[in-house]
Amino acid sequence: MARVLGDYERHLRSERDVAPLTVKAYLGDVTGLLDHAHRLGLTEVAGLDLRTLRSWLARQQSMGRSRTTLSRRATSARVFTAWLARTGRVAADPGSALGSPKPHQTLPDVLRADEARALIEAAIEQAADGGPIGLRDVAMLELLYATGMRVGELVGIDVDDVDRDRNVVRVFGKGRKERTVPFGHPAAAALDRWRSTGRPLLAVEGSGAALFLGARGKRVDQRTVRTVVHRLLAAVPGAPDLGPHGLRHTAATHLLEGGADLRSVQELLGHASLATTQRYTHVTTDRLRRAYQQAHPRA
Repeated sequence: MARVLGDYERHLRSERDVAPLTVKAYLGDVTGLLDHAHRLGLTEVAGLDLRTLRSWLARQQSMGRSRTTLSRRATSARVFTAWLARTGRVAADPGSALGSPKPHQTLPDVLRADEARALIEAAIEQAADGGPIGLRDVAMLELLYATGMRVGELVGIDVDDVDRDRNVVRVFGKGRKERTVPFGHPAAAALDRWRSTGRPLLAVEGSGAALFLGARGKRVDQRTVRTVVHRLLAAVPGAPDLGPHGLRHTAATHLLEGGADLRSVQELLGHASLATTQRYTHVTTDRLRRAYQQAHPRA
């Protein structure tokens, strides 16, 4: 089983080019599944069957795992058993008949338009000394809010990925899928200041082509971006404590509230399914309902 797990990891990394964090999640889930199968007396993956898969999920449920976690782990199991079947390690795919609970659809917290402006203004105020870190933080926030990109996409941007003639940036999303995302003039101005004034002060020999750099001159990491967003949001009175993904939710919600159609927002965010984008319509509807209940005398 350990050998099969190693082969599966190479498949995910080399053949499917899955993102590192997704590889880690898949491997963690599959390792748990194989440990469970081993406790049931199985020594070869050829013995995996639907009953074993269901008992594994049932055990997860008895341990109090959420519906979202159970749904993800069921998906991990199906992906794994489909690979086992394709490579001839099992006679038939037991995961093809495995169901999973639908995760609860919770509405994400988002910033109001005035809170988003206050966030950017807080970053600009802290960058007033002209230091490179402040200029970087403004550019990162402007780009996150302007494009709705994921934090992993932001830190992966290279200098040449930004096209200032057309005000678009090339990003690589989940599964290394490439897309081109537009951004507005405020983000363009912040990027120009960072690239001309801030980045040269932090760049070192090992900086490479990375657009955004950390204090030591290497490509900035996701943890740093999250810290920046949390720190600056703390300066906005009444704003929810969101991370970079909250700015992604905020961008999508504000686009829909401004009249953008679902398909355009789907393409902008890089969603594989329109159903993923549609949840933002519930966010806008929920906010409209709250405004109605607060303002209408007969609500």
